[in-house]
Amino acid sequence: MKWNDYDGFSRPVSQRALWGALLSGLLCGAAFAPFKLWPLAFVAMFGLLASLHQQTGKRAFRLTWLFAMAMNLPSLWWIHVSMTQFGGISLPAAFVLVAILCAYLSLYPALAAALLNRFFPRTGVTRLLFAFPALWLLSDWAMGHVMTGFPWMWLGYSQVDTWLTGFAPLFGVQSITLAVLWSAAACLLCWQQRRILWLLLPPLLFVTGYGLQQKVWTQPGETVNFALAQGNIPQSSKWEADFIKPTLVRYLDLTRESKGADIIVWPESAVPALENDMREFMTNMDDALRSQKAGFITGIQYYDQSLDRYYNGVVATGLIDKEGQRTYQYGQGNRWYKHHLLPIGEFVPFGDLLRPIAPFFDLPMSSFSRGDAVQENLLSGGYKFATSICYEMEYSDELRQNIHEDTQFIVNVSNDSWFGTSGGPWQHMEIARMRAIEFGKAVVRATNSGVTVAFDHQGKIIGMLPQFEQKVLRVDVAPTTGVTPYTRWGSLPLIAFCIVALIIGLWRQNHKRPRYL
Repeated sequence: MKWNDYDGFSRPVSQRALWGALLSGLLCGAAFAPFKLWPLAFVAMFGLLASLHQQTGKRAFRLTWLFAMAMNLPSLWWIHVSMTQFGGISLPAAFVLVAILCAYLSLYPALAAALLNRFFPRTGVTRLLFAFPALWLLSDWAMGHVMTGFPWMWLGYSQVDTWLTGFAPLFGVQSITLAVLWSAAACLLCWQQRRILWLLLPPLLFVTGYGLQQKVWTQPGETVNFALAQGNIPQSSKWEADFIKPTLVRYLDLTRESKGADIIVWPESAVPALENDMREFMTNMDDALRSQKAGFITGIQYYDQSLDRYYNGVVATGLIDKEGQRTYQYGQGNRWYKHHLLPIGEFVPFGDLLRPIAPFFDLPMSSFSRGDAVQENLLSGGYKFATSICYEMEYSDELRQNIHEDTQFIVNVSNDSWFGTSGGPWQHMEIARMRAIEFGKAVVRATNSGVTVAFDHQGKIIGMLPQFEQKVLRVDVAPTTGVTPYTRWGSLPLIAFCIVALIIGLWRQNHKRPRYL
């Protein structure tokens, strides 16, 4: 790849663009959890835009691909833990696999940059405030949907501690991404045009976000006492038959510590066996907790014999309705089956070909079927819960379909033990936090080894457990009714902005192309 071939500019300019893109990508990754150096997102996007100035479409593609690789590879390196520690893959092979994933994800912003420099070569407001953010957002949405999608590293997640979250209940996390892009573009316009007034845009966005944070979109009610159990079961022994009983004993001990709680939540697959084999256990839990007037939510798998399908599920038992009339029904009712399955971890594309290659492609419980996209809210203790399992929390448009006027909480059960002490669980936690802000619903999140946490309807942390400890988190959390504008309209307003911005941008562009194209 010849980075410094002649394109009408001197060799040092090309080198500066190359190193500027690489450095900007590294800085951008540090803006996310676990480092959470959020100002670096603005610096990084400014650096990328400066590197793309007066570059050909092909070179813009390369530079942005390098930027995205420098951001993604260190930030997503935590994925290798599941491969090396639990999948039987060597570290070099895991590096190659993670690098392939990051290289694929990096194609989306790279294509956006190529289109930007191909069709919007003239610098100015049209290019930087209309075309650039529109193309970037569209590439993000494509990355989040194509081939099941992986919208993990959206820029908006890096700003979860800032005033910009005020935009999230209106237009979702991508409106925060838009604010970051506009801020970086305004700084570049100031530099290029020598007009200091452009520097007013970033603080204006922050102040507007702060003002929007004061708006209460949903109506909170009286608090409910939750007990979120964190069993800290070793992942290496989680699915061993001899470890089923010790696992259940540990969670039962945590449940005894939770006496007096209104609702008890166990994490994903806390019952490490099929519901088919645990029918008596589930019935006994239902009877016992209903007599204590406590709701009970737990992760458990189910095998539908009639359809020959396995489901990764969440079941609510115990006190279901406030009157205590409803009871646990084996195999049906008051449950959520995971809809958005994790590739390789929960289903294996071309499984007949890949499973013989390495143990990683034959992990325990990696042959699930997909639940419906829209399912009834779980009912526990008389309260309605929109439900998600593990990384379903990153798909806000899908979760939105299951949130209604009378939905009162969001419950997320997960098992991030696959990723050890890496930054992955902390990034996952911030994504869950963003869902609370977008939908104006408190999120209660029970995990096997952390991060077990509860957020209120504005995304503030109510309580959190340390990782890798066997504990119960007792928190009082307020339910809410009503919906935010984002719940009602989803991404449609931003999609409309992108379409209009591109139409305006194309209309305003001079058809005469500069010679560097």
